Amino acid sequence: MGCSFSGLNALYDGANGGGDVWINENRFRILKQLGEGGLDNVFIVKEIISDPSNPSFSKKFKDPSLVSDDGTYAMKKVLIQNNEQLELVKEEIRVSSLFSHPNLLPLLDHAIISVKASQDQPKKHEAYLLFPVHLDGTLLDNAKTMKAKKEFFSTSEVLQIFRQLCAGLKHMHNFDPPYAHNDVKPANVLLTHKKGQTPLAKLMDFGSARPARRQIRSRSEALQLQEWASEHVAAPFRAPEFWDCPSQCDIDERTDIWSLGCTLFAIMYGVSPFEYAFEESDESPQLAIVNAQIKWPTEPNTSYPDALHQFVTWMLQPQATVRPRIDDIVIHVDKLISKYSTH
Repeated sequence: MGCSFSGLNALYDGANGGGDVWINENRFRILKQLGEGGLDNVFIVKEIISDPSNPSFSKKFKDPSLVSDDGTYAMKKVLIQNNEQLELVKEEIRVSSLFSHPNLLPLLDHAIISVKASQDQPKKHEAYLLFPVHLDGTLLDNAKTMKAKKEFFSTSEVLQIFRQLCAGLKHMHNFDPPYAHNDVKPANVLLTHKKGQTPLAKLMDFGSARPARRQIRSRSEALQLQEWASEHVAAPFRAPEFWDCPSQCDIDERTDIWSLGCTLFAIMYGVSPFEYAFEESDESPQLAIVNAQIKWPTEPNTSYPDALHQFVTWMLQPQATVRPRIDDIVIHVDKLISKYSTH
């Protein structure tokens, strides 16, 4: 599924009031908007088969689990205003296409098109990225709903959701070369609820994913990494080495382990363990994070086993070199699942 720069591809169909989009040879109707970001919007779209001789989009897939029963998909439309943004979108497409795992959201198709600009304006582009649709929302959406109802996941559900995230990350961390997701957080975890089963969790948004291992050998390289992280990694889930990077250090995929520990806390309690530092004016978020000053909730109705709190603390080691790796995390979570699973 190559990148298309054809001006004919993915253009809104004026006759339908801007309701139809072409992504390569397949046509989709925009049904509704799901989300809105700075330069990107997410829509639910449905495939329109106007020519019966043209094979439907679902025929592209060898894996039947990727096929939508009713032809609906999620589409991210990105407005690209300069070459830097164009390169970022191309990199997101490249990285998204590397991985194939049931707990990572797959990119199904994509197109990048040129958009007509006036003579004195630089050329602009739009990108269209197509994904399976998950209507139950993100872990963050679920946390907000549950908080309003004063509901919490059971210990078993917490561990099963977390185990799935670990499986997806393990696929990325064990890749050659290893990749870090770099933005593991509840807003990037899709949940699908199935009656009587643990929700299905998928990690999404590979816009910040990069080869995990980098050598920092100067102050300027350290500052450059911090600046990059401030733009691409959500602050309440950002590892200490992204806040205060030494001039001589090796960065690796354990930046994700820190974010994973924060996310495990959030599966339990709905927020990052450092959220308080961003909300209270007398607190310094950076100090709270680099010193791993976790604030545990005290409400009696949110009591989880101490083993889960210890698990979070194990991942939130300020010193990256003593933080566990994903294979260690998977072994430990499996032990906890066998101990706390509901039979």
